[in-house]
Amino acid sequence: MTVEQNVLQQHSQKHQQTLLNQLREVTGTTDVQLLQQALQVSNGDLAEAVAFLTEKNAKVPQQDEATYYQTSQVANDRYISVGSQADTNVIDLTGDDKDDLQRAIALSLEESNRAFRETGITDEEQAISRVLEASIAENKASLKRTHTEVWSDSPNPHDRKRMDNCPVGLKNVGNTCWFSAVIQSLFNLLEFQRLVLHYSPPARVQDLPRNQKEHRNLPFMQELRNLFSLMVGSKRKYVDPSRAVEILKDAFKSSESQQQDVSEFTHKLLDWLEDAFQMKAEEDREGEKPKNPMVELFYGRFLAVGVLEGKKFENTEMFGQYPLQVNGFKDLHECLEAAMIEGEIESLHSADNSARSGQEHWFTELPPVLTFELSRFEFNQALGRPEKIHNKLEFPSMLYMDRYMDRNRDITRIKREEIRRLKEHLTLLQQRLERYLSYGSGPKRFPLADVLQYAMEFASSKPVCTSPVEDVDTSAPPGGTTGQQLPPPSTVEQSSAVPPEGSALAQAATASPAAQQQRVPIHKPFTQSRLPPDLPMHPAPRHITEEELRVLEGCLHRWRSEVENDTRDLQGSISRIHRTIDLMYSDKSMMQVPYRLHAVLVHEGQANAGHYWAYIYDPHQRRWMKYNDISVTKSSWEELVRDSFGGYRNASAYCLMYINDKKPFLIEEEFDKETGQMLSGLDKLPPDLKQYVKEDNDLFDKEMEEWDILQARKAQQEKLALAAAAAAAAAAAAASSTSTSSSSPQPMSVESSPPDNAVPQQDPEYMEQPSPTNDSKHLQEDMERAISKAVAEQEERSPEALLNAAIKVEYTRLLRFAQEDTPPENDYRLQHVIVYFIQNQAPKKILERTLLTQFADRNLAFDERCKSIMNVARAKLDLIKPEEVNMDEYEIWHQDYRNFRETTIFLMIGLELFQKTNYVEALMYLIYSYQYNRELLVKGPYRGHDEELLGHYRRECLLKLNEQAAAMFESGEEPEVTTGLGIMNELVVPCIPLLLVHDAEKDLLAIEDMRNRWCSYLGQEMESNLQEKLTDFLPKLLDCSTEIKSFHDPPKLPTYSTLELCERFSRIMAALCRLPTEGR
Repeated sequence: MTVEQNVLQQHSQKHQQTLLNQLREVTGTTDVQLLQQALQVSNGDLAEAVAFLTEKNAKVPQQDEATYYQTSQVANDRYISVGSQADTNVIDLTGDDKDDLQRAIALSLEESNRAFRETGITDEEQAISRVLEASIAENKASLKRTHTEVWSDSPNPHDRKRMDNCPVGLKNVGNTCWFSAVIQSLFNLLEFQRLVLHYSPPARVQDLPRNQKEHRNLPFMQELRNLFSLMVGSKRKYVDPSRAVEILKDAFKSSESQQQDVSEFTHKLLDWLEDAFQMKAEEDREGEKPKNPMVELFYGRFLAVGVLEGKKFENTEMFGQYPLQVNGFKDLHECLEAAMIEGEIESLHSADNSARSGQEHWFTELPPVLTFELSRFEFNQALGRPEKIHNKLEFPSMLYMDRYMDRNRDITRIKREEIRRLKEHLTLLQQRLERYLSYGSGPKRFPLADVLQYAMEFASSKPVCTSPVEDVDTSAPPGGTTGQQLPPPSTVEQSSAVPPEGSALAQAATASPAAQQQRVPIHKPFTQSRLPPDLPMHPAPRHITEEELRVLEGCLHRWRSEVENDTRDLQGSISRIHRTIDLMYSDKSMMQVPYRLHAVLVHEGQANAGHYWAYIYDPHQRRWMKYNDISVTKSSWEELVRDSFGGYRNASAYCLMYINDKKPFLIEEEFDKETGQMLSGLDKLPPDLKQYVKEDNDLFDKEMEEWDILQARKAQQEKLALAAAAAAAAAAAAASSTSTSSSSPQPMSVESSPPDNAVPQQDPEYMEQPSPTNDSKHLQEDMERAISKAVAEQEERSPEALLNAAIKVEYTRLLRFAQEDTPPENDYRLQHVIVYFIQNQAPKKILERTLLTQFADRNLAFDERCKSIMNVARAKLDLIKPEEVNMDEYEIWHQDYRNFRETTIFLMIGLELFQKTNYVEALMYLIYSYQYNRELLVKGPYRGHDEELLGHYRRECLLKLNEQAAAMFESGEEPEVTTGLGIMNELVVPCIPLLLVHDAEKDLLAIEDMRNRWCSYLGQEMESNLQEKLTDFLPKLLDCSTEIKSFHDPPKLPTYSTLELCERFSRIMAALCRLPTEGR
């Protein structure tokens, strides 16, 4: 066979296998025979094949071994070929007729060349396009998804600034988490990163691409280079991949809102990269065979060895991502063993050439990057849609591939045969053990050792000489008793279990012979729900001699010992066999091909909707990192196991990427050839990309600078407005003081006539107000009480001495409040700012100035003594120099207290609404109270309220709303459904990132409960319009991003006096304390 014919044959076989692979990917059907039948019925039209499998619900035909095990002779196929082309004009290539082979090659050559000459697109890509269009049409007909909300950036660029050398995230630009997961996994392969960054397009196609493929691939490569360069050297926390994504989406011919499958996208990405590097390799070669770095990095070869109808065959095939079935297996090695052996393999290495068929796969060459696709979707023929497999599948962090290598074929076959023999023996032992542990012939079975023990206890019980129905007092009322009553029976006795010999119950049953001779009532099992308390504790033999008892006890003791010994021996043998199987491949010769886990791509959700993210190992920091769109966080192997193995929740690994641990160049950093220093940041980039990143960083710097200028301008404007308002208030107060009596309360100034003649600041709202409110009266009474006490205790009556004494009295009182351990309903911080300051260790100067400000209040000028004290206090304020009290710090402390009061009001109103079951309105108050409270607690533990309490009610409110919305959805009524989904979309879903961001266990469990509630509807029958709404809603609910996309403004807060705030807060907190624990 010539080289050209071999290439053409490869192309034809690649086309037929691609049809099968794409049909399997779209429908989820894994039955090769059924897929081939669908293609045959549709004459190779994939759109009709999809319709055949999904709409008509075809029956699965009997499997034809001759077709199933026929192996394609392909030398560079990217996928594993296990089936033959299903066409009406099938040419049999399994025989020895070389004319058939030549005709097949010629036909394939003619079709492929004609299509490529006309369009520049291979027939493989045309098939992909057709099948995707069919899939999209089906999705639109059944699901009709709307455009998914695209994330919006924070307006503050400082929130989007990269910290040090943290990894850069990727923005989700509309259901593109699949893109982020794959790209991050590849980017963190430093060898792959270098290949992409240093790629340069072939010189001959820079001006005018020859065909559509070059016209598409080369721009994509440039956008991928740009994206990688930003991920290396950007100052942004995350970057926008929109331009590269758009090129991919155009190729997929899909709607913006359709989520792409990870394996489908990875296939396409590697194909494009291979084509792009192939063009470059062909240009660079000088008479030698071109080497494609993508092929060398991601593609390997395996040998298919088999027997087909008694005839042996061997074929070498190429593979990229290796598909593995999950269903029915517990770990990765079991999946691989099943994938490497198909059919009845006994005939493969036996002298008997029977008609049985089977094949084995043996790797001859493994790629440096070994990728496994875990097939976690299967097509439900009854429901006509794919479903996700949530079964648990374990995989190791270090995978030794020696047992699957062709060079170890003989020793592996020996070990497999040994394992098969051990497993047969293990099955036999487990069956024997089961007979001991589940003894009996009826529906209820018990351990045999326990049965013997119960029999021994029965035999050794004190004999009862009378019938259990004799000596019954028929005059006694049912359930009534006479004479001495015994203790009530235990639960074990009520279920007919016998208490152990010597137990308290057994002793009570035999302790009093007189009590046993008392008359007992008749027990009526169908009318009495409980045993009478004076019934004997358990049955006992009526007649048994000492000799009989001695013989029986001896036998039972001996038999029980024998059973226990047999059980222990069986369990020990089973454990030893398990250990032998586990260690079968642990010898050094079978641990020479180590592959270390590099990345795990995780899918959370169901078949129709979900979210992707990736765990990637950082070998330099020796830890796992979680890449979840824009969020890049430190992780751990334990978290990876929880999210990736499956079986725990709706999240599980979908793709595993291992790298050859003996090829460190895959993850090694690049070093400068002259200085020997490790390259980092912009130094890793070629000149053109370095300039590209520098320009983007300059734009980001400019954006931050403009933001800072804008914020400074706004702050200046707010300061001027505040000063003007304060001046107006002071002028109004001065005018009011001249026109009203001295008994009228006057506004108080926090800073009166400062030395620098600055405009006085506005009074804090929690201090004295211009109107005669209860709040001002309460504070005025405190000051007057302190002055009266100072007058009584102070001998010197000068105003200054009285002021000092009054301040000391007031401070002592407030200090006592601050040191008291009070319940939440009596929070003294709300009653006085000084208590808040003391508990949070405010500087002494801040406390003194605050107290002076209170005694300088004009409301104290109701008599001459108080007026003189007020004047002294005001004078002292004027004499305080700027260097003595930092006014900025003073204002920050008072602003913190204002924030504390606002947080309290949010919490109070939210709890009041929650208690009234008005969860819709309560949510925003509880959300903002939690957020503001968390900001306060950053500065100290006494700056805010109990975070656990706030988190509990925030979480409970979301769960209540979720419950309400789900109930509305279940009603099926259009207005109710719309209202329920509106609650979820407008209230619950926007709040989920707030619960995810801190990774608290209770919050994560609450989110899981909410998601499980809605995901449970996927398997239920419902109207088509409800199915459409559910499918549109689920991706938003399952989005695992911690970015807040859109949120409501905080509710407007009413103004409360200190007294009213304290009373209402005390009432609601006291009401919560009275609730039982489960209701709090």
